[in-house]
Amino acid sequence: MTAQANQEYGPLGRVGICTPQANPTVEAELAILLPRACSLHVTRLTSTAPAPEQRLVDYLNGLESYLSAFDTLRPDVFGFACTASSYLLGAAVEQRIIDAAAERRGYPIETAARAIIWGLQRMGARRVAVVEPYPSSVIDAARRYWSAAGIELAHVQHIATRDADTRGIYELGSRHIAAVLPGLPLKEVDVVLISGTGMPSLAAIRSSSAAVPIISSNTCLAARLLDLLGRSEWLDPGSPTIRGWQQRFDESCQLIP
Repeated sequence: MTAQANQEYGPLGRVGICTPQANPTVEAELAILLPRACSLHVTRLTSTAPAPEQRLVDYLNGLESYLSAFDTLRPDVFGFACTASSYLLGAAVEQRIIDAAAERRGYPIETAARAIIWGLQRMGARRVAVVEPYPSSVIDAARRYWSAAGIELAHVQHIATRDADTRGIYELGSRHIAAVLPGLPLKEVDVVLISGTGMPSLAAIRSSSAAVPIISSNTCLAARLLDLLGRSEWLDPGSPTIRGWQQRFDESCQLIP
């Protein structure tokens, strides 16, 4: 896929993203993960439903309205950056919504949940340890979603939030992930997955010396969007990892001049 003719910035492609209304993490992490020659364009998923599960369902069901928020801006590829919406609605409904939107819009659309499956398949990984901050209803739905894709959850490590509202995820940090990594049964799994686009993960992944790879919702989504742009040369072979992101992370944290 080539950049649009009038595209002065982002010669690798315009990447459209929608992220939950209070999520502070997706833009920051994708800006680090994606090569600088991509331009990032973001719209917010919104819902006034008081129940977290209903808000999450509303997000994916309302995809068409969020795409319309771009008006005449046409992304080269688009990512739906909320995993729990896909888990709750299930893969069949997710597929129908994504396919219909992509046909209407004329550009590829991918969800973070489907990008995780793509990433695991790219790695040949089947047994997964998941680190997640979800309420029980969402993790139960996630189990069904992954099981239907042939992924075995060998271990689930829950990170507690202050209450059952999923907005509490946005108060977590990479330190919460780093604290639980040493206790995971790494000899029993192929990979560790950090699920949830709102929980910062890059610092924990960057500093990890774990014996198995660690991926996240956002690392998989960013890699899959590059793949859909036809830019797989930026990806490590057999991994949903974008080359060079570690240096961009260090620069973002002012760890190097």
